[in-house]
Amino acid sequence: MIKKFDRQKDSVMTRREVCDFDAYAINTLGIPGVTLMENAGRGCSEIAIAELKKRGGSRVCIFCGTGNNGGDGFVIARHFKTAGFDVFVVLCGPAAKIKGDALVNYKIAEKMKIEIMEFAEPDKINSGKLAADCDLIIDAIFGTGFAGKLKPEFAKIVDSINALNKPVIAVDIPSGLDCDEGKPLPTAIKAITTVTFVAAKKGFQSISSAEYTGDVYVASIGIEP
Repeated sequence: MIKKFDRQKDSVMTRREVCDFDAYAINTLGIPGVTLMENAGRGCSEIAIAELKKRGGSRVCIFCGTGNNGGDGFVIARHFKTAGFDVFVVLCGPAAKIKGDALVNYKIAEKMKIEIMEFAEPDKINSGKLAADCDLIIDAIFGTGFAGKLKPEFAKIVDSINALNKPVIAVDIPSGLDCDEGKPLPTAIKAITTVTFVAAKKGFQSISSAEYTGDVYVASIGIEP
């Protein structure tokens, strides 16, 4: 189930509440984390594939981090490839850092021969060059677990993606946007659409956050809060 978020009416969750809910789903209900990741990635794929078809495009670039948000990105890459689109992944960090459920989906993407460009040193990434011929960009670098300020190398990636002026869909939250405050740290991806999971995040209630999130859709991960 996917629902469009109403900033004035719909309930939201904080970073801590999201973390607690994931723990409840995995540890109490016994839903494997890899299942939650699959559900999240599939939900985001539905919105992203529809957007690409609407635009008449065919080539997709997915920027993935080395954490669970990147894991969602690998799932999305698989769904794009299965749907017949030209998709490739830019891995923003060393593959050796990927663990757990994200690693499962990274290995699946590898076995499916999805092109993955690994940049062990993110400061070497030239986003403008890599994504110049793409019709859609997926931001799966950082999720709601991110806190603090973006390191300079990631701020550079974010700014260069924004400078392309191409449609971007953010996975769970635009990278660099604070989950609870809805403010850039100090910069953030400017997406046309954000597909978030379980519930919208507290920071999305801020009107100013719309500059970064675009339209927000809430996708179910198979269990409601």
